[in-house]
Amino acid sequence: MPELRVPATGTSAAPDAVFAPVRSYTAFEETVDRLGTAIKLGLLAPGARLPAERELCTRLGIARSTLRQALTALSQSGHVHATRGRRGGTFVSDPQPPADPPSAQMLAQWRDTCDQRLAVELAVAMLAAERAESEDLDALEQVADTLDAALEDFAAYRQGDIRLHVGLAEATRSERLIRAATEVQGAMSDLIAYIAHPPQVLSSSNAQHRRLLTAVRERDGMRAVRAMAEHLQGTEHVLAGLLPGG
Repeated sequence: MPELRVPATGTSAAPDAVFAPVRSYTAFEETVDRLGTAIKLGLLAPGARLPAERELCTRLGIARSTLRQALTALSQSGHVHATRGRRGGTFVSDPQPPADPPSAQMLAQWRDTCDQRLAVELAVAMLAAERAESEDLDALEQVADTLDAALEDFAAYRQGDIRLHVGLAEATRSERLIRAATEVQGAMSDLIAYIAHPPQVLSSSNAQHRRLLTAVRERDGMRAVRAMAEHLQGTEHVLAGLLPGG
């Protein structure tokens, strides 16, 4: 099988850009984004072998566990596959997943959906830090506890995730924000169904929930907004790496 190569139309700098160090706070998500996008652009050609795990971890500046989570997500989405043996390794799939799955129109608009979610949920974070009562946060922390117990069951995890985000909107006491938060969660559910969610990733996501709730409880609106932005941008990185046309 061929080694990593760059198409004739590319430049020799492309692989260096693909494998430049990623930021640590969204390491899994950005790794999926970086590799998935490189595959879609042809910077990692069909049939190409990715560098060995140790080399990839060094070049990307990430832990081996993070790399394996990202490769699992890319494997489950059909972008790469692994083989064993002396000539084994991780290879870019050939052919790639179909470019036009069902709901192509919805997928084409995924960035708009994420933008809408970002606008709504950052406002929720800010107002919740001002208005949430202790009992609101106690209930939301109980939801976070249930999420930790649902890391092996994504359907159950997603239900709890929706409860947490909508519950935070309810803590703002703004009927319009509650409706808007509910609507964007519905739109995101269709998108999120297209990506893989290994347990380690769900655990990291719930840790972000807890940091968000801590900031809200401490009435630190700016920190709550930053925590929410980090949480949402992680999902966007994964979508950008895996969805057709991302």
